[in-house]
Amino acid sequence: MSQVKSNSKSTTVSKSQSSDKNGALLFDKTSYMLMGVCVALVAIGFLLMSGGKTPNPAEFHPETLYSTTRVTIAPMIILIGFGVGIFSIMRKTNEA
Repeated sequence: MSQVKSNSKSTTVSKSQSSDKNGALLFDKTSYMLMGVCVALVAIGFLLMSGGKTPNPAEFHPETLYSTTRVTIAPMIILIGFGVGIFSIMRKTNEA
């Protein structure tokens, strides 16, 4: 019995080759702007959640730690930011 070697080359396509030849972007300008809004909203939400340092570590101030801003408003802003990000990725672009 004879063995046959196959010379099949596996082709890999780089990201630059898989995009259009004219250098078109994956999303349109509005989607990128919405993604920027998403990043800004998530960053603002995390900044609102941070803080609350007391000068004396032996003291505990529950009104500072469990404030409405940290417990309710900041997580809502973060979720809204993630929603904007999902919307910016999933929205249909106008192809002219």
